[in-house]
Amino acid sequence: MSSNQNNTARGRVKSIRKRLANQRVRMKIGIHFGQTLFWMIVMMVVWLAAREYMVDTSVPFPERNRQISVAPFDGNIDSANELGEVLSTMRYTVYANTTGKLILSEAIFAPAMIILSFGASLFAIEMLGDLISYSHEKRRVKRILKPLDELALKVEEISKFELSEDKYHLIEEKITSLEPTDEAKLSFNDEDLKGIERAMNALLARIRESNRQQARFVNDASHELRTPIAVIEGYANMLARWGREDEKVLDESITAIQNESSHMKHLVEQLLFLARGDAGRTVVNVEKVDLSEMMQSVYEESLMIDEGHIYKYSCPTEPVCVMADEGLIKQAVRILVDNAAKYTKEKDEIILSVGYDTGQNVYLQVQDTGIGMKESDIEHMFERFYRSDEARSYGGTGLGLSIAKWIVDKHDGHFEITSREDLGTRIRIILHSCQQDN
Repeated sequence: MSSNQNNTARGRVKSIRKRLANQRVRMKIGIHFGQTLFWMIVMMVVWLAAREYMVDTSVPFPERNRQISVAPFDGNIDSANELGEVLSTMRYTVYANTTGKLILSEAIFAPAMIILSFGASLFAIEMLGDLISYSHEKRRVKRILKPLDELALKVEEISKFELSEDKYHLIEEKITSLEPTDEAKLSFNDEDLKGIERAMNALLARIRESNRQQARFVNDASHELRTPIAVIEGYANMLARWGREDEKVLDESITAIQNESSHMKHLVEQLLFLARGDAGRTVVNVEKVDLSEMMQSVYEESLMIDEGHIYKYSCPTEPVCVMADEGLIKQAVRILVDNAAKYTKEKDEIILSVGYDTGQNVYLQVQDTGIGMKESDIEHMFERFYRSDEARSYGGTGLGLSIAKWIVDKHDGHFEITSREDLGTRIRIILHSCQQDN
């Protein structure tokens, strides 16, 4: 960027700093003027109230006195009362001097002038202080705006940066000749292109990681679908050969095909859910949800569907509310309950609970007394299609916890997991409560 452009940018930033400092000083002067006016009004009101309710509030102000010649006071009560009434209607205070004359003192204007003078002096001192603080405000604004100044200069420098035709050809040549391998990176060997080089290499790394995840997902999905398809195909062939004549083969084949079809349907539904979620097509309908009622529903469903385990639910005494999609949260809890039932022996307990966590967060908890998990397995338990060696014999797709994590992530929540081998697992879903949002 040229020197003139630098000077233009600096001049513009300096002008902004000056305007902000002026605005700050004017605001302080306005605040001080309002405060001074307020206190002047308060002092006047207090003085007037004191004058009305005190017995004698007359104060002589010789410099404001005006003398009037009247007859010396002769002790006549009637004439004195009459003179007092006249003077009181004029709002003047009267007292006698040594010469025997009555002196008339203005009882309102003098205090008002004192209060006005005091307020004007105070405001003048404050305004002088505000004007003196102008340089301090400029330094303060400069310090606050320093990062923005640097950013503005950098942006202007980038906007004025122009690539030569040779550099364009260099970029095009390097991109065209880039090998499609995981280790290949762009290198322009040009100082002016360092920023573009870093940005493009970071973009390439993200694209390659995304491609690896997609390839792994497709391979795992293909592997999971291959097994039920092979089973269905085998039993279909068995039916074609012996099923028409052998009822035992017929019944066995029909049962196996039904089971594998159900398993494959469940797997495909899970794959579609994750695919829609990754593509951003899953709609999250957020509303106020009482988690205690929702968990009560899951508890009753579990009692009805699974009679082989003992379910317990610790119901809170008051509602536990969050802003969430009730259907998705219930789906995540069902996944945890299904896993707990899968890895827990019959007649053993599965405990459900809801409550407030520390910091006004809320939790949904599923605790079992199953086989538990190793620490190494906990680190990978939310990966798609991941199943530990101990869990492979229990069946499943390896996608349930991945779906639960996707749902919890969409609600800005997280999991807390405690597990011990042969003792069981406790999984908590932590969400933000309505009280915290409010």
